[in-house]
Amino acid sequence: MARPLLQSEIPGHSCRRGKVRDVYDLGDRLVIVATDRISAFDWILPTGIPDKGRILSQMTLFWLDYLDVPNHLLSTDVAAMGPAFAAQAKVLQGRSMLVRKADVVPFECVVRGYVAGSGWKEYRKQNTVCGIPLPAGLQECQQLPAPIFTPSTKAAAGHDENISFQQMAASIGPKLAAELRERSLDIYRRASACAESRGIVLADTKFEWGRLPDGRLILIDEVLTPDSSRFWPKDSYQPGKNPPSYDKQFVRDWLEDSGWDKNSPPPQLPADVVERTRAKYVEAYERLTGKKFV
Repeated sequence: MARPLLQSEIPGHSCRRGKVRDVYDLGDRLVIVATDRISAFDWILPTGIPDKGRILSQMTLFWLDYLDVPNHLLSTDVAAMGPAFAAQAKVLQGRSMLVRKADVVPFECVVRGYVAGSGWKEYRKQNTVCGIPLPAGLQECQQLPAPIFTPSTKAAAGHDENISFQQMAASIGPKLAAELRERSLDIYRRASACAESRGIVLADTKFEWGRLPDGRLILIDEVLTPDSSRFWPKDSYQPGKNPPSYDKQFVRDWLEDSGWDKNSPPPQLPADVVERTRAKYVEAYERLTGKKFV
């Protein structure tokens, strides 16, 4: 197993670091490097998950090809990113994308097809999810009558905040908000059908969109990965129970039991948690794409 890449360093290029991605600005283009960092409870953990960035990048590429929607991808060839990147091709290959720079829409475009997570907590109190009324009597993790669009703010730090469609429309205009809703729901429906045919339930996901200088909307950032989506194995899915998910649940569970107070720097993850988490990411990739991860 390869050592995890916790941080990329490209001489001569400044870097903006997110929870997982390192972003390098090349003027009218960006290079996005998916590291092996993992976060939980709004903290970046000191332990990485080997190959996680490569898996997320390859899943995004699979979906961009499958969905065939306008997006930011220009190339995955490290040589096209410039000499400083090409010099680190061994480290960067498979986890880096050269993309168009776009004016980022300042909202997460969340689509939910099942009532789970924070949506389930709200539904139990008032039969709504993000303020949208839903039928009474739904069970935890039950499929909704139809997918719903529930945008949220993009927090630079801490939690994103759910908002209503009306709030989003008031901020960016009703026409753009309606287009984002329509496009996000369309992608979710198509991706959900694809995932289900391969034994995976796509419970919910979030998309990010950007606008090019000519006003066109394009899909940006990661797409339909375990970090941006709730995936469940179809063979163990049952309404009324919270099924195991293809994400960092092993990490969250271990941290919850570790005695960590969530206010001080988090502890190192044990090797077995790292290995089991990596295996979940690999399994999700292989099930969805039908390809062996190498």
